[in-house]
Amino acid sequence: MNSMTAVESYPSPGKAHGLPVRHYDVVIVGGGIVGLTLAHALGQSGLNLAIVEAQTPAQAASRQRAYAFSPTSADIFRQLGLWEQVSPHLTHFQQVQLSDGDHPIVVRFSPADLAADDSENSGQRAVYYAAAHGVLMAALQGNLQQGTAVDGVDYLAPAQLQQVVYESERVRCTLAQAGTIWDCTTDLIVAADGARSHLREQAGIDTFGWPYWQSCITTVLMPERPHNNIAYERFWPSGPFAILPLVDGRCQIVWTAPHGEAAALLQLPRDRFLAELQRRYGDQMGSLAMVQEPLIFPVRLMQSRRYVQPRLALVGDAAHGCHPVGGQGLNLGIRDAAALAQVLIAARDRDRNADLGSLRVLRRYERWRRWENGLVLALTDLLNRSFSNHYWPLVPLRRLGLWAMHRIPPLRALALRLMTGHFGRRPRLPNPQK
Repeated sequence: MNSMTAVESYPSPGKAHGLPVRHYDVVIVGGGIVGLTLAHALGQSGLNLAIVEAQTPAQAASRQRAYAFSPTSADIFRQLGLWEQVSPHLTHFQQVQLSDGDHPIVVRFSPADLAADDSENSGQRAVYYAAAHGVLMAALQGNLQQGTAVDGVDYLAPAQLQQVVYESERVRCTLAQAGTIWDCTTDLIVAADGARSHLREQAGIDTFGWPYWQSCITTVLMPERPHNNIAYERFWPSGPFAILPLVDGRCQIVWTAPHGEAAALLQLPRDRFLAELQRRYGDQMGSLAMVQEPLIFPVRLMQSRRYVQPRLALVGDAAHGCHPVGGQGLNLGIRDAAALAQVLIAARDRDRNADLGSLRVLRRYERWRRWENGLVLALTDLLNRSFSNHYWPLVPLRRLGLWAMHRIPPLRALALRLMTGHFGRRPRLPNPQK
């Protein structure tokens, strides 16, 4: 979500606009899923918060997309008291099938693989979930708008962050909302404003990474036969092909291919496009009907060289980005939000006068999340590069790896733990229902 515009002509923040200057403990720029998750996580702590979102709530919730939603993300939503609201509207994957194109070895992940060596997951009833953007946003926005679960939060949408001035003891901000220009101060500003974060760029935080040679095509299909809550990740030489079962019998696909091939596929007549899609999809669900026009987007890997500096923290896509293989992007952002909230709440619990924007506090978040995110980014890059090719030395090696996961349950459980966030340090938040 992009909630900042650069405007040089406004006066320095202060009382120049004729309105009182309001102070917030934390200002979150970006009212998408990650920004709102952070607001919920902080909302029970007694902190005074503002969310600045450029779109109206309805516009922000209207994105036609579904996400792979990990068990760790589900656990964070449980801690926030939101799980009972969203769970009935999510697809609970009873199985995830991983395969290398048409090769006969298929690795089948089940809930038992998560429970096998982790007592916390002994009651896990799903390997993964599929979550529609609108479902998650409705839960996150609804409590904010109704004021039933999160107190002390100003949800400013639509609003524009016009100017930011970093000072030693505070951040001064100029906001534009409903034709009014007004000023506020905050101890900490959080960039949840997406991959092209203006806050990150304005702060001079460099990133590293690379664009992939691939683009992703995504669309929604209605298969002839039930999907039985089974998700698929099939690796073809051109790139991964993922099938996410949705709650209403439909499926979302994420089809990765080299840029030129992906663009050419979208130019095909619809019957030929569906024929090519069916060839990769398989016939396990019968014939396919398209219910949403396909979209295309390029993919890249990106990691910020730092996640924090005095009075600024980056979360979600503002901090990192990865290949969509394994459905990691949103889940990393949700864990960022929960981890930052835990660090800030712990600092305030230790000292009611703690400076939440100080590097002493913020580096605890950076040390926690940057290396864990880097590990996942490296894993997704390795998966994509290892499988998206015909190279003879790699083909037998990767198929040997699939055979090993197929035959050795502890190895299969380890792989699933890495992809579902059940590794490293997991966030623990106060439960608002307690």
